[in-house]
Amino acid sequence: METSTLHKLKRKAGSLFENQLLQSGRVLEVRHWEPSTMIEIDLHLPQADMQNWHEVPYIKVKVGDLTYRDYTPAGWDAETCTCTLYIDAAHSGPGSKWAGELQTGDAIHYFKIRSTRHAPASTPAIIGLGDESSMGHMLALQQMVLPATRFSGAIIIANQNHRGLFGEYFKSPLKPIERNDVYGHHSLIQWVMEQQYNLEHSVFYLAGNHTMVGELRKLLKLQGYPSSQIRAHGFWS
Repeated sequence: METSTLHKLKRKAGSLFENQLLQSGRVLEVRHWEPSTMIEIDLHLPQADMQNWHEVPYIKVKVGDLTYRDYTPAGWDAETCTCTLYIDAAHSGPGSKWAGELQTGDAIHYFKIRSTRHAPASTPAIIGLGDESSMGHMLALQQMVLPATRFSGAIIIANQNHRGLFGEYFKSPLKPIERNDVYGHHSLIQWVMEQQYNLEHSVFYLAGNHTMVGELRKLLKLQGYPSSQIRAHGFWS
């Protein structure tokens, strides 16, 4: 009985705190890729200062009762305060459920917008490597890098139809590639080896599942790339 009362008091206090800090936006459009394990969401965030997004940002979005998930906005327009989220909904969870139920006109609430600390390096070549969960992250990095710096890379996309849609939909130097191992780090390192990147001038930006990111970082170091040329940002799943 005491535990139940304490739990209710904590939830009430959390809700009061939450209501003071939450900012809001609105859904402009929702597009479900076929199959709908990838969901594309256009947002209007009038309180977001997108002019100051000089590093790849992330938004801590409310997806349920006192429940939040981090998503990376991509393709933003600072003048209209609009951006797009690409949500990998292949795994069940509150984030996937929230994204799957969104409709045009819905209000969304978010706790804060912060930086992933991924900012374009001063180097002749930047290479982005990720998976489905980091699609928004890689497209955001592309927006920051091009056209000033040479940019290329690859994204592991398991679904063949999604790989085709990515190639058709985006004018991007990022190549969608097939996953041939559980997490995808072996597939990505194989792709890197085929490109024969310059060892001295290439800086790698890794994002996605934390296991994939950690293992890929080790494999890049085995290829001779030092830690100073590898920027890693893993997502917990």
